[in-house]
Amino acid sequence: MKGISKDMAFWKKMRFKYKLSFLNENTLEEVFALRLSRLSGLLTLAVFVVFLITLTAIVIIKTPIRNYLPGYLDSEIRQEMIDNALRTDSLQQQLFIQSKYLQNVTAILRGDMKVDQVRQVDSVKDNSNVNLEKSKQTADFVRNYEEEEKYNLNVVQTSSLRSDNAFFYRPVKGLISSSFNLKEKHYGIDIAAKPQESVLATMKGTVIYAGFDANFGYVIHIQHSNGFLSVYKHNALLLKEEGDEVFGGEVIALVGSTGNLSTGDHLHFELWYKGKAVDPIEYINFN
Repeated sequence: MKGISKDMAFWKKMRFKYKLSFLNENTLEEVFALRLSRLSGLLTLAVFVVFLITLTAIVIIKTPIRNYLPGYLDSEIRQEMIDNALRTDSLQQQLFIQSKYLQNVTAILRGDMKVDQVRQVDSVKDNSNVNLEKSKQTADFVRNYEEEEKYNLNVVQTSSLRSDNAFFYRPVKGLISSSFNLKEKHYGIDIAAKPQESVLATMKGTVIYAGFDANFGYVIHIQHSNGFLSVYKHNALLLKEEGDEVFGGEVIALVGSTGNLSTGDHLHFELWYKGKAVDPIEYINFN
């Protein structure tokens, strides 16, 4: 009974109302009066705190203030950052070309350089006829590697057969817009995809090249342990560097339209086996 009486006394005290009056100083007339209990005061304070938190959250979500908080960077701003980085890189290349051109013209006008010594600086170069000879170190590596893999039954023997031991990931989601054609020197396939779509490594391997080419834009090459080499061209952004180990299905780049030979957002994907270009659709299901 004592416990019940104490609880009743507590709630009676919480519900007991106090009167807050506002009086006219000159006439002592009551202008405004407010009756509140401790319970109603606490409830009013709780409602005010919830309202203040809700209002703050709405202001942060609906206004640019959210961009100053960690993890709230808008996707449009990320896209603008990537585009600005690409424009900056292109402008730097154009400034370099223009600077070389002006240096050559100045040297000709001063008589420091003969006309027939001037070489045109152009971002577009035809590398189709360039013969890159293997160095002695590369030749030794290839010879030793071929000897080690000669009796390896896990290696795919022909380009017309699919190996059960080699699983290939589809490099990007999209439609094939241009097929493999050796006669036209089109050593891969073009896959039309959405801008900034993730480009995946087709197999586990090591990045042996990651850089920018004037014709093919941002390019990345991955060497795989089973004799395959995969090539990804016209990327908007590279997410891996030379020497990085990547797993099959790991994101390595973003789809773009970089390079002078690009006609739109797509991925040019090539698959090479022991130095020979093979048709990727014979190994990868693009449906």
